[in-house]
Amino acid sequence: MQKVTILCVGKLKERFYVDAAAEYEKRLSRFCKLEIAELAEARLSETPSPAEIEQALLEEASRVESKLPKFGVLIALCIEGTELSSPALAEALNRFAVFGASQLTFLIGGSVGLHPSLKARADLRLSMSPMTFPHHLARVMLLEQIYRAYQIQAGSRYHK
Repeated sequence: MQKVTILCVGKLKERFYVDAAAEYEKRLSRFCKLEIAELAEARLSETPSPAEIEQALLEEASRVESKLPKFGVLIALCIEGTELSSPALAEALNRFAVFGASQLTFLIGGSVGLHPSLKARADLRLSMSPMTFPHHLARVMLLEQIYRAYQIQAGSRYHK
């Protein structure tokens, strides 16, 4: 069974996000061993300077680096990443599995995104949309899309 880790900068606070994420975690347990790790988000002032943002991204990147598995595939969610349809995501995850990736790590940055060093390290940079979403919602959307990908691979009617 494939191991899927979702590293998130920031914690879910709103009950509706927590409940939605829990539902997809339960559904995914049939397909993979799922782990979600929440990392502290750097605190920023109300109107941070570019230097403050860079410092926050560096702090968060350091926390992320310490939690990344040594092996496996790293998929970073970022707006400039590749947009994939649900079937294309299912195919990409299947391709990783065929090439022996037993560990997939998805990385969701905090409110100011991900440090460029993390994006450069990623095997796949994935964009959910050219639109901007709160990183809390992005987690729920990602969980649903991973679940959908496994359903597509299984030939389920869920995707229809």
